[in-house]
Amino acid sequence: MFYMNESKIILTSIPQSDGLIKLRPTLVLRKMPLYGDLLVCGISTQIAHYIPEFDEIISETDSDFKSSGLLQKSLIRLSFLTILPQKNIKGSIGQISEIRYNKLINNLSAYISKGEFKNN
Repeated sequence: MFYMNESKIILTSIPQSDGLIKLRPTLVLRKMPLYGDLLVCGISTQIAHYIPEFDEIISETDSDFKSSGLLQKSLIRLSFLTILPQKNIKGSIGQISEIRYNKLINNLSAYISKGEFKNN
């Protein structure tokens, strides 16, 4: 079993919207209490799904792109959340910057606490 810190990009199999299960990079947002399951969000190269002021796009020109382990411009999708047991993690490929991680957490927290999104 891997121990994954928040802000790590991991590889795991997660269900897609079409019901298929696909190995994909995901971002560890938070380790959940008691059992240590992980709250993660999917990462996609489908930039068209970007939600401004909510998601994050990470590009080859960003200072944390190389450390992310991603191979191309990608979308960190806060609207693609799931909970995973740590035993389902295949490995870690990298990590995003603390600044980007905190921005994502703040975006998600603001959405949850308000119960609405201004672009709805």
